[in-house]
Amino acid sequence: MTQVVILAGGLATRMRPRTLTVPKILLDVAGRPFVDWQLELLAKCKYTRVLFCVAHLAAQVREHVGDGARFGLEVAFADDGDKLLGTGGALRAAASELDDAFLVTYGDSYLPFDYGAPLAELRAHDDCDGVMSVFKNDGKWEASNVKTDGAWVLEYRKGAKDPAFDHIDYGAIALRRAAVLELPSGVPSGLDELQTRLAARRRLRAYVARERFYEIGSPDGLAALELRLQSPSP
Repeated sequence: MTQVVILAGGLATRMRPRTLTVPKILLDVAGRPFVDWQLELLAKCKYTRVLFCVAHLAAQVREHVGDGARFGLEVAFADDGDKLLGTGGALRAAASELDDAFLVTYGDSYLPFDYGAPLAELRAHDDCDGVMSVFKNDGKWEASNVKTDGAWVLEYRKGAKDPAFDHIDYGAIALRRAAVLELPSGVPSGLDELQTRLAARRRLRAYVARERFYEIGSPDGLAALELRLQSPSP
């Protein structure tokens, strides 16, 4: 059985005022709540179990997704509570619910690739603690933050100005639970902190995706995804 963790607890300030009353992951995209598109794609990629890390308007996400059976999935939830913990902190707080190896992605990311590939790569190699999906972005859609030789993430750095950083974190990373336990417990932290450390220790492999990423974290991003879903590639 394969587990994917979806980080869906943020406040989504760039999408206000809609996200004041609707969690970002439930925003309408091409006539359906975004999470429906995301869960269908994950199921097609052979995932069977989903753990949602939620916080902001979490009750709405629980009510809509339910147990996941209509998507062919088993769904569970982990709640940050009153204190937002960030992407890393939320994952650390859910450590007891994590498999020894799992995939983590974001509640606003739609990635047209094989979500199963990074986890398969992690399971095939014991010389790493994570496998990050990356895309040769060249700063086109968002600022590139990854230097890679195609096999390893040589360096991960937010806000990098160096042209050698021509790839970007695609939005899905396979991790070992033991690596997550390195994050501080009970305090806010970012998943990028763990990614930076793993890359520096040469413990983070790269999986190169070939099609651009889509996200609903901004109005322009949501519009681009709607266009993609309404006229999908062959």
